[in-house]
Amino acid sequence: MEKMKLKLLYSDLKPELELIEKELEQAVDSESLLLNDASLHLLQAGGKRIRPVFVLLAGKFGEYDIELLKRVAVPLELIHMASLVHDDVIDDSEIRRGRPTVKSEWNNSVAMYTGDFILARALERITEIESPRIHDILSKTLIEVCRGEIIQIEHKYRLDQSLRDYLRRIKRKTALLISSSCELGALVSGTDEKTAAHLRRFGYFIGMSFQIIDDILDFTASDQELGKPAGSDFIQGNITLPILYARQNPEIYQMLRDNLDLDISDEKRLEIVRTIRTSSAVDEAKRMSERYLEKALKELDYLPKGSATKTMRKIAFFIGKRKF
Repeated sequence: MEKMKLKLLYSDLKPELELIEKELEQAVDSESLLLNDASLHLLQAGGKRIRPVFVLLAGKFGEYDIELLKRVAVPLELIHMASLVHDDVIDDSEIRRGRPTVKSEWNNSVAMYTGDFILARALERITEIESPRIHDILSKTLIEVCRGEIIQIEHKYRLDQSLRDYLRRIKRKTALLISSSCELGALVSGTDEKTAAHLRRFGYFIGMSFQIIDDILDFTASDQELGKPAGSDFIQGNITLPILYARQNPEIYQMLRDNLDLDISDEKRLEIVRTIRTSSAVDEAKRMSERYLEKALKELDYLPKGSATKTMRKIAFFIGKRKF
């Protein structure tokens, strides 16, 4: 339901997004039946397609050309998809978006090579873009995404990590790819540098808010709404913002410490989820998300008034206030 509401906000982009969806299908096509099935399994699970949407919206601030914009939107979404497959192996996730993950449907080896294949297809598509600057931004973004994945592994089960550790991790994990989507959509369309910079910063701030809300929902939404068990982040050892705030309570800290890196029962999982949900941690995390949301909206104030700015504002509000 929430995903449907979000899609209504950019329904005028439906023809372009359908074209990008077909391009994604073509991009993951392979002579290997196994690779083809595994890649399509992930693609057909759907998603919000936030990154292509922001590429298209940013393109409206310059010379809007879907043929150019899709050359940016497709590789960015492929990079995101590849990171999801690898994430599921690292986190040993069985379910994503209510469906079995690639690693669950096949195995870890198939999942890792599927992620590598999708990433290789992204790099192949990037060569269609002739601008060295766009290549440079995309390659640096990809490097940072990979660094974020490694840092997430290093930080697993570390209850003593700092707020700064967390923010730097989600910057690389989520915010930079959304930021690059906005910036590259603008640049490929020939917008001026100032506009591109405001769009880049908007993408970064909304990306930070987006990930914090995701981390909150892991404790406040139900298993059914999430399409996976609530509290999965904690079970997988990912220490998110609600946990960082909740650990300040000595009793909660001890409970988290006692159950970290254990094969806990469903009953214990739900008890931990309820404890975090009813603590002050959720409201504190929401305030952090709202600060990033406010910064994102402020960047939009510097952009020309029009339908693209209006839609970006609506999406930003939706992201910051979504329930699951």
